[in-house]
Amino acid sequence: MPLTNAYRDFLCQATVGQTVTPFNSANAYLGVGDGTAAFAVTQTDLQGTNKVRKPMDAGYPTLSGNQITFRATFGGADANFAWNEWGVFNAATGGVMLNRKVESLGTKASGSTWVLTVTITLTV
Repeated sequence: MPLTNAYRDFLCQATVGQTVTPFNSANAYLGVGDGTAAFAVTQTDLQGTNKVRKPMDAGYPTLSGNQITFRATFGGADANFAWNEWGVFNAATGGVMLNRKVESLGTKASGSTWVLTVTITLTV
């Protein structure tokens, strides 16, 4: 899965010691939306009309070797629409979007709780 240009720039800034907001338990969010526009590396947010970001569940994100796992829970009143896209962010609003994936995950109904888990493997 390709990363965004914003995340590429984030990695460059972190590499040379510039201050960046990490994708850690205090700052990482998973976002879902109803957008269906194709992914483009220049995007900085989800593309749908309806979109919601949720913070990490306790203990997330995790790191194992070159795999990072993010997990967030969307409760009964959260994100009740068709989940057609998702992304990883380092802020509740704005911030850096690490990636965006366009795929239909179904339509979440009011009252249901869904857990979204994203595992990203970085390779060269």
